[in-house]
Amino acid sequence: MRGGPEKRENPAVELSGTVCLVTGATSGIGRATAVALGEAGADVLVSGRDEAALAAVAAEANGRALPCDLAEPGAGGRLAADALAACGRVDVLVNCAGVGQFGPAAALTPDDVERVLRINVSAPIDLTSALLPGMLARQQGHVVNLGSILGRVGHRREAVYAASKAAIAIFSDSLRDELRGTGVSVSLISPGAVDTPFFARRGAPYDRRWPAPVEPARIAAAIVRAVGGNRAETFVPAWLSIAVRVRRLAPGLYRVLAGRFG
Repeated sequence: MRGGPEKRENPAVELSGTVCLVTGATSGIGRATAVALGEAGADVLVSGRDEAALAAVAAEANGRALPCDLAEPGAGGRLAADALAACGRVDVLVNCAGVGQFGPAAALTPDDVERVLRINVSAPIDLTSALLPGMLARQQGHVVNLGSILGRVGHRREAVYAASKAAIAIFSDSLRDELRGTGVSVSLISPGAVDTPFFARRGAPYDRRWPAPVEPARIAAAIVRAVGGNRAETFVPAWLSIAVRVRRLAPGLYRVLAGRFG
């Protein structure tokens, strides 16, 4: 048991009128999330590498574009500074930027590993750490991290990607506990397969008949609900949480089923 007085959960955030920063906003989940937040009445800052695509989503979300390549060292801190210069504050941070890496671990190069960990782990942690002081001073804010079901259960040929999402899951869990009672909170979104260019970019298409990939808009809606309802973790689809519970309660059975059904 943890010692000390019990801490109260933080209140939910009303999105209308907030300043929201979305990374990885040029396509897929990030783009859908930026649009959904704009429709909810937020002032949206969108970030990504492709400046033309970023300008398009900024127009669609009625927001502002902040070009940034999170693969560069120190990029998280620079993006935070640009966001604060643009709006003076960030109330909601949505860390959507991410990359995959498919293939046997023995074939990965140090550059492959560093790129995945820098974009999927270091950048969102750096960005969060840079924006937290302002949120804490205002006693209001929310951080959303995009995880993955693979960060909770793992999968062959995606060891480094799964490890990066496991790191973000534990970071989210730990930070949410740390921030309880401060007015600032954290949500983790753990989707399964999503119909985005992610699979083509990771080096292998999604070739499973089941489960079918869900649309990015479904993840975006989950993000909006997570902020509005202060939800700790959301699985999309919701039934994916069953796999996590089976792995936790019956790891031997889980490994047998995973080996059989992949």
